[in-house]
Amino acid sequence: MEYQTGETSSLTFICAVVVIIFRSELKTRFDSTARFRRVGLRRFFRVPIEELVYDWNTIEPDFPPPGRHIGFDDETLRDGLQSPSVSEPQVEEKIELLHLMNALAIDTADIGLPGAGGTHAAGVERLAREIAEQKLSPDVIRALYTVAIRCGAKAVCVCDTVGHSTPDGARAVVRFVKSIIEEQGGNIRLDWHGHQDRGLGVINSIAAIQGGADQVHGSALGIGERVGNTPLDQLLVNLKLMEWIDNDLSRLGEYCQIAARICKWTIPYNYPVFGRDAFRTATGVHAAAVIKSYKKGDQHLADIIYSGVPAGAFGLEQVIEVGPMSGRSNVIYWLEKRGFEPNEERVNRIFERAKGATCVLEESEIMELL
Repeated sequence: MEYQTGETSSLTFICAVVVIIFRSELKTRFDSTARFRRVGLRRFFRVPIEELVYDWNTIEPDFPPPGRHIGFDDETLRDGLQSPSVSEPQVEEKIELLHLMNALAIDTADIGLPGAGGTHAAGVERLAREIAEQKLSPDVIRALYTVAIRCGAKAVCVCDTVGHSTPDGARAVVRFVKSIIEEQGGNIRLDWHGHQDRGLGVINSIAAIQGGADQVHGSALGIGERVGNTPLDQLLVNLKLMEWIDNDLSRLGEYCQIAARICKWTIPYNYPVFGRDAFRTATGVHAAAVIKSYKKGDQHLADIIYSGVPAGAFGLEQVIEVGPMSGRSNVIYWLEKRGFEPNEERVNRIFERAKGATCVLEESEIMELL
């Protein structure tokens, strides 16, 4: 308990210092009534984003881009379906997801366990035929020959089946196996297969790539045995933001939604990037910053001023709600966004209801007040 108290105090002190410094930086832009001068506000928003945001992620990075192609194997339809909490999708639904994998430039897909027999085995055959009937692009050819390559010892996979590895461990074992491959003359692909038991699926995959893995495994939304596989969607997002890959991820949200629907899986509200609350806020100070950015026509600033992930890069946007911690600007923006006139009477009525509420107002509640 004493340790926790000390740690909290240190954190509070650091935050206080940051606030003091920030206020001193801006004090010349405030007048005696603590309002921004109009001239000062205009100058503030003319400052380049690079001067407003100091990105510590770029200081002495220990994860430089590997400088080679990073392959992806999608385990959703094999290892993912081994989760005791998901349902077996219809084969037509699997095919729909298979086409989205191709659209996301996923290199290979594990399409099932034919040894399981029954309808599952029949579905595996149907999926294989679907792949064969597609346009024979290099990616499709690579997918068709994946199994043959593995059986011919042209590819090996390091599997952290129980999710025990740390990033250091993942990197070390992959480097070790890579050295064995090189001793044998190379020309063998090295895969990494990770799980989420310690919540390290994504960072372990990144460390494995750093250690020499050519391809890393994952599943949509991390579904899989026990607590699941590496969430492929989160891995793609991070590698895209790290500029290690240039895949078009504009349909990644659709991929997650379809995977959730056909597997009867619920995406948690706070799930990174594609959860309902990922870019949603009703807090007045946060919303005000986002709204100001939108009003000046700066979508990029709106995406980074209150978010570590730019929503627009993945086909999403910041969502401003109205609740007990909202300001009037939330109400005005909410109304304008939906084409309603934000007159004073209407704004006051909604604002008063929000202040007396215990949670964010539903759209239907606000509509009743119009």
